[in-house]
Amino acid sequence: MKPRITVITLGVDNLERSLAFYRDGLGLATEGIIGQEFEHGAVVFIDLLGGLKLALWERRNIAHDAKVALAPPSPTEMTIGHNVGSKAEVDEVMAQAVGAGAVIAVSPHDTFWGGYSGYFQDPDGHLWEVVWNPQWELE
Repeated sequence: MKPRITVITLGVDNLERSLAFYRDGLGLATEGIIGQEFEHGAVVFIDLLGGLKLALWERRNIAHDAKVALAPPSPTEMTIGHNVGSKAEVDEVMAQAVGAGAVIAVSPHDTFWGGYSGYFQDPDGHLWEVVWNPQWELE
């Protein structure tokens, strides 16, 4: 296996609500909902930097496709990290997320390791960490 991830799919309960949050609230580019003509096929693809895609797909459809039982969602299964270039940018992204309808889990703060970060949850409870790491340079 090569060390490459091309798509990260978030299971959501309401595809239209999640589309509005990510496209209209956070300003992420997408063609919107595609695949509605297929049973279990409606999905949203969002283009990220470096060729990575973020997909939004209803949890029940993921369960159907993967042939696993639909389980209760848990925000602690994984987090998505969004690194930015400054403390001010952490604050800006967090404010944008709140404006889009996110819930703040942890307000931005100085971290024990010398950075600055905060967490928000999207409408389905997925945790996003917005973080400035002074050791990482961003392109």
